[in-house]
Amino acid sequence: MKHTPLEDADEDHLVRRTAQGDRAAFEELYRRTAPWLAVRLRRRCADEQIVAEVMQETFLAVWRAAASFAGAATGGSAVGWVWTIAARRLVDAFRRRAHHAQPPPAVALDVAPVVAAEDEALATTIGDEVGAALRDLAPELRAVLQAMVLDGLTVRETAVLLGLPEGTVKTRARRARIALREALS
Repeated sequence: MKHTPLEDADEDHLVRRTAQGDRAAFEELYRRTAPWLAVRLRRRCADEQIVAEVMQETFLAVWRAAASFAGAATGGSAVGWVWTIAARRLVDAFRRRAHHAQPPPAVALDVAPVVAAEDEALATTIGDEVGAALRDLAPELRAVLQAMVLDGLTVRETAVLLGLPEGTVKTRARRARIALREALS
């Protein structure tokens, strides 16, 4: 069986070759997708340790699960498949971090809410009026807006990243737009 040279192969072909145990194809897939994936993960998480961990877990999963990639037969792409794996790993990392960071109940009552640096930067970048309206949004609505508007994710990608059904993402996006419109009118 004659293989397409790696430099001429698309990412879908590289995943199929990886599924056959082709280490060079996997390395080429990594070379092409890792820089883009790291940038995209950093847009969602400023913690370099978590990004590095997610990157490692993602490519380990790609190596192990390459045979399960359905590709164009299901309307997907290798790059989208890799991002879906990474997004799920990132959500898992956030959940692990949140689980381990829970303060004891007695302490939680004494702690005043702190504005996240990301929210503060967003408010100053966009402007006082819009920033205040964004800060006043419920956190679940703000998270959907951030993913879809600021990060440019699709409904499906946002759903994967936040661990929500697509319908919930659409509903929250609509509710957020309505709330912003009312706050700014």
